[in-house]
Amino acid sequence: MSHSPLLNLPGPSAELLDEIGSAISRARDFVADYDPELVVTFSPDHYNGFFYRLMPPFCIGTAAAGVGDYGTHKGALDVAGDIAQACAQALWESGVDIAISTSMDVDHGTVQPLQELFGAATARPIVPIFINSVATPLGPLSRSRALGAAVGAYLATLDKRVLVLGSGGLSHDPPVPTLATAPPPALDRIVHGVPMTDEQRMARQSAVTQAAQDFAHGESALRPLNPEWDHSLLEIFDQGRLTELDGWSNTFIAAEGGNSAHEIRTWVAAFAALAVNGPYRTGHHFYRSAPELIAGFAIRTAVGIAA
Repeated sequence: MSHSPLLNLPGPSAELLDEIGSAISRARDFVADYDPELVVTFSPDHYNGFFYRLMPPFCIGTAAAGVGDYGTHKGALDVAGDIAQACAQALWESGVDIAISTSMDVDHGTVQPLQELFGAATARPIVPIFINSVATPLGPLSRSRALGAAVGAYLATLDKRVLVLGSGGLSHDPPVPTLATAPPPALDRIVHGVPMTDEQRMARQSAVTQAAQDFAHGESALRPLNPEWDHSLLEIFDQGRLTELDGWSNTFIAAEGGNSAHEIRTWVAAFAALAVNGPYRTGHHFYRSAPELIAGFAIRTAVGIAA
């Protein structure tokens, strides 16, 4: 499912929030019926837990806490540390390199979907897996598929009901600072992880809200959403044609979907984790091109056909 800080901020219309809320409710029912014992999350970060001073392509957390941005849960999460450690070992043995964190900070990209699906971010034990989707240079999309497949192969060895969750946008290009464009305070944050003050965090939220309002009214230089590209990607997921994505270059993804469209890596990993164990089918199809969220917002559920 997609995430957006703007779901927790004033600005989006009641009609949009109701439509997305209904779609999330259907996904919530799907999750409740399955009643998972463990949730494995593939999520990006927005310079709240990972910084340029050390930016791994992938990282698994044996302990984690939410930073509390945009009204999401702040504090420790219920991480299945032993499973995370064993998963990391399995990934290394399978040929996928992953960093490990015994004190991972995660932001709304990880926490918001947990809160929306379970009512609380701590409702189920989790294994949080970070996929760098913002800080260039980025590795090829094929490595995210390899990561997901290796995780899925390991999960198949567990005697547990596991929900795999990919959290990220489709086409979207919000105002995210870069090494080339960030002013000094933002540069200190994205490179060194200098924490924001409460005042700076509130100013950031106000700036994001204003950027969304400008974008929705066609008064922004941000890259437009690309529903056609979004639908083509969702069709690939629906039909299980994941290997086709290996040919999508990072330049192509940014040109078609915007710089933050690289968050599709989380979807690729999640579907690959399912696909490695056999064919699957998708359900609960939802998509909305939502300028008020500066995002192509989508939700998919999926189960193995044997299930």
